[in-house]
Amino acid sequence: MTKFLKLISVLFVVTLISCTETETADLIVHNAKIYTVNNAFDIAEAMVIKDGKIIAIGPEHEIRNKYNAKEIIDARKRPIYPGFIDSHCHFINYALSKNRVDLIGTTSFEEVLSKLEKASKENENTWIFGSGWDQNDWTIKEFPTRAKLDSLFPNNPVVLTRIDGHAQLVNGEVLRRSNINYQSKIKGGAILQYNLDDQNNNNLNISKIKEGQQKNNSNILPLTGLLIDKAMNLVSYETTPKMTDTKLSKLLIEAQNDLFGVGLTTIDEAGLDKDAINLIDSLHLNKLLKVKMYIMASSEEETINYFLKSGPYKTELLNVCSFKFIADGALGSRGACLIEPYSDVLNQHHGLMLHDKEYFEKYAPLIVEKGFQMNTHCIGDSANRMILDVYAKTLKGVNDKRWRIEHAQIIHSEDFKYFKKYTIIPSIQSTHATSDMYWSEERLGPHRIKGAYAYKKLLKQNGIIALGTDFPVEGINPINTFYSAVVRKDKEGFPTKGYQMENALTRKEALKGMTIWAALSNFEENEKGSLEVGKAADFVMLNDDIITTNQENILKVKVLQTFINGENVFSLKK
Repeated sequence: MTKFLKLISVLFVVTLISCTETETADLIVHNAKIYTVNNAFDIAEAMVIKDGKIIAIGPEHEIRNKYNAKEIIDARKRPIYPGFIDSHCHFINYALSKNRVDLIGTTSFEEVLSKLEKASKENENTWIFGSGWDQNDWTIKEFPTRAKLDSLFPNNPVVLTRIDGHAQLVNGEVLRRSNINYQSKIKGGAILQYNLDDQNNNNLNISKIKEGQQKNNSNILPLTGLLIDKAMNLVSYETTPKMTDTKLSKLLIEAQNDLFGVGLTTIDEAGLDKDAINLIDSLHLNKLLKVKMYIMASSEEETINYFLKSGPYKTELLNVCSFKFIADGALGSRGACLIEPYSDVLNQHHGLMLHDKEYFEKYAPLIVEKGFQMNTHCIGDSANRMILDVYAKTLKGVNDKRWRIEHAQIIHSEDFKYFKKYTIIPSIQSTHATSDMYWSEERLGPHRIKGAYAYKKLLKQNGIIALGTDFPVEGINPINTFYSAVVRKDKEGFPTKGYQMENALTRKEALKGMTIWAALSNFEENEKGSLEVGKAADFVMLNDDIITTNQENILKVKVLQTFINGENVFSLKK
């Protein structure tokens, strides 16, 4: 009997131990308000991460009783969201902009010139690059000309890129070195000229040109230095110091820290050639770049042929399964292609189509055959109509190809239905609405503006919309994306009642647009975009809850920590 009781006691102890034994993981985050962004939009209190994946998520007591970990984070009731995804940006351009004169936020061309003078070197022939100017932000809302650049920098080539990347101001030295003159032409681009018949036009400043240069300058005298869209391709950079892969890599590695600081864990790079994509891949494989990237391969023939032959490419950090095409220019530089003429110019100006319809019709069937997405930049209603028609002929009906219209900025009232009919995803940037609202109605008129920045109407077509920033055209912070999508005001609270509020998104919709819907638009919804078991532990902790806080507080919200695959890549310094 004694032996039997001893055996029972041993079995009881073993059973007790087995019942209380905990599983070991790498990280536990608890005492949190975790927005899972799953189908039910559940909120959890704790989650467990092992080998970069979420292995459990749920109530506090269940998680703490069942799991132990090498690292345990007490979130102190702070909100946690899936890592933010920027559905349309230009990461390499953002990194390169750190090597250029920053002209974002300038309020006049004189301020631009002042910045250039401070940043320029004394050496003759040194190239000067600047980016970010926007004449719509200036007191005098007119395109600048090269006259003052020629006076200040007669020997330095100067290239100043407009904030949208669809226009450049260059000086006479660039025009001369590039052999651009009044006879130069290019399809899909415009080379602006002075109105030489206007006797009051004092911008030309011919007297500023040295006598010895008169003969050489005769072919460029009529040119203002403004190059729109494809005309920018005429600039020759043969004498520019070459950007080495080593230098570019350094800039990219530094720039990714900015992304982590605003909670971005995945970015959609909108158009890179094969060499740039291979460089990104190399940096990923060598663990120098940790930000996840969905890259749209650019539509240059060499890059298209390369990827159509090799097929989509996927690693844990890199996804190349789409091509970026460009249909038209930008509204701010009047390059967006419109069905009816611009409302704010006297002549019958419709904007620019960068390629004819046959060009897109040539590639669309090849792209769908090889299993790629076709993502096309469309701003104007004419460009959107043309590309929707091209997509329709290729996709034929409801599908799961997830072809995207990038920007989808101005849609004719009769054309919204095609997004639903052919399952086309609008990839939009909500800050464009609040950046353009001061002048966009002048460009489009009171009737046409109703189909512009119509995010709610676009969302209703398929129940999905992907949100991005288009940085460095806009700032990199996805909190600004959220705010402009929901509140539709600028940072000063203008307009008081919000801009075209019938097209505002709800807070849940905006969060989904930056997480699960963005992932779905990338064919990545099974691995990221929500915080669920089996998915990557990409998440961000904020100091305030963007879903519940007063709208006045949204722009003040800060990222406390950012994690990619369970690794802490950013912590706010106290």
